[in-house]
Amino acid sequence: MSFLIIKDVEKSFGDLKVLKKTSLCIEKGQLVTLLGPSGSGKSTLLKSIAGLESIDSGSIIVDGEDITNKEPRNRDVGMVFQQYVLFPNMNVYDNVAFGLKLRKMNKNDIDKKVKEVLKLVELQDKIYSYTHELSGGQQQRVALARSIILEPKILLFDEPLSALDRKIRKTLQIQIKKIQRELDITSVFVTHDQEEAMIISDKVHVMNNGIIEQSGMPKEIYNNPKTSFIARFIGNYNVLSKDDFEQYFKKNINTSEVAIRPEVIQITKEELGNDVEYNLKDCIVTDVSIIGNVIRYETRKDNLTMNIDVINNDIYDTLDISLGDKVNIFVPKKQCIFLTA
Repeated sequence: MSFLIIKDVEKSFGDLKVLKKTSLCIEKGQLVTLLGPSGSGKSTLLKSIAGLESIDSGSIIVDGEDITNKEPRNRDVGMVFQQYVLFPNMNVYDNVAFGLKLRKMNKNDIDKKVKEVLKLVELQDKIYSYTHELSGGQQQRVALARSIILEPKILLFDEPLSALDRKIRKTLQIQIKKIQRELDITSVFVTHDQEEAMIISDKVHVMNNGIIEQSGMPKEIYNNPKTSFIARFIGNYNVLSKDDFEQYFKKNINTSEVAIRPEVIQITKEELGNDVEYNLKDCIVTDVSIIGNVIRYETRKDNLTMNIDVINNDIYDTLDISLGDKVNIFVPKKQCIFLTA
């Protein structure tokens, strides 16, 4: 039996239906991500699990217990917010110990647990520092420590890293994943960042317009989008309509759209042989961008624009492709994803 069950949850704000019979099951110890754009319903669903938002219908079950109508304080759920919500008049030790003191735990036990959890989040050297003396990343780790020290059944993350710079975010993504696995806490992470979801998750649920549009392992979501929305939202896919695909690639298809990842497309100045099945000749390079370890070429033929990604290293210097050049592109047939909706 799943550890966390969301069944047919609905929620409206006035005439706006934010969640539409949303259902999902999460296994014990999993870290799953609710991924989607603003307004997709992901934060509302997270707050519903926490009890910070009431639901109109449906049920929320944790470890076999229906918590749908329980008060937040009685749900045994921890939450880490985007805002750190730390007490500025307390040092790190007292911020983390606060919840245990409210539970009237023995002082020696509190001291032991606080020091253990601060070591886990690698803040043992900041134990008596005040919040204004910490970086944003360190403050977020204090907030994480304050939640996990209470040993909740479910740990919820509401876009906790979105206010941090890219380098710190990447470090904390890996650290959160490591801590979650070590503690085996069932966790739900909300983000609009596709890359973050791919890095941190055991499973991803992509939300759109109040429903879960696709669920799966990160690799499955990235490699096999089922709908036009997923393909456009995940991984910078080139999404072509049936008419465009048939016009430019000269192949008839039975679906309304085709998705092609930019990194699977081959680009060359050389002539293509007749055995290359999915090809597009005489495109013009309209933009060249360096995106870290990737070179992105934007090409155009008539009204069709295609993005092609290649690894940015010396091997690809031999391509000798510049803005304004005429190129040919081709796609392995098996890399064309024919969308169902």
